[in-house]
Amino acid sequence: MSPDPYGRAIRDRVQGNQTEPLIHRDGPESGEHPIGEFYLTPFTGESADGEWLESRLEGPLLDIGAGAGRHARYFQERFETVAIEVSEHLVETMRERGVRDARRADMFELRESFDRNQFRSALAHGTQLGLAGSMQGLRRFLGDLAVVTAPEATAVLDCYDPTVDGAETLCGYRSDPTPGLAYRLLHFEYEGEVGETLLFRLFSPSRVREAAVGTGWHVAEVRHESGENQAHYWVTLEKP
Repeated sequence: MSPDPYGRAIRDRVQGNQTEPLIHRDGPESGEHPIGEFYLTPFTGESADGEWLESRLEGPLLDIGAGAGRHARYFQERFETVAIEVSEHLVETMRERGVRDARRADMFELRESFDRNQFRSALAHGTQLGLAGSMQGLRRFLGDLAVVTAPEATAVLDCYDPTVDGAETLCGYRSDPTPGLAYRLLHFEYEGEVGETLLFRLFSPSRVREAAVGTGWHVAEVRHESGENQAHYWVTLEKP
């Protein structure tokens, strides 16, 4: 098994066994990754952003890159929810936290993991969209997501907008000469274990619209976060 300091640190935190902070790093730039805030704070749907998200999802729901099951635990009480992660540690963490259908699956291999038209909506919260790596990778992901979702499906995805002030302060940020694109390079460290270097592409909303053409989706709505990090945004996709 390849090193997984990210998943292991989150599982240790849930079990009360975390001995050191989880660190995200890009060369000399580093910081403590906020496990509690990002993954363990309960989602309630009571905030403005939470109400907005809940109003756009229905079941069966595919929760992509579900982390420790923050959203899955909420939505499974409302409709059928399948939560997926590539980390075995995180799949086990979700199960231990009460996620009823947590599976190990790769978001970039959806056709191999699920039936055609299986889901009525999809959620990918955590900027995993950037792991598509390129415009071509994003088109391929959206095309695969279209296959496993129903004809009237919706999808809510999030990303960072490199055209908005604040994006350049992200750990590992790299500019790109192509308008509407940038990227991040970083890895995670925990208890001396170093994870693989991750490349996250940053797509502006206009680039997501461009990538969606011909995939079966169109961008119905863009919502930028109303806090300190206004570069973070959600995009709602619908099928024509």
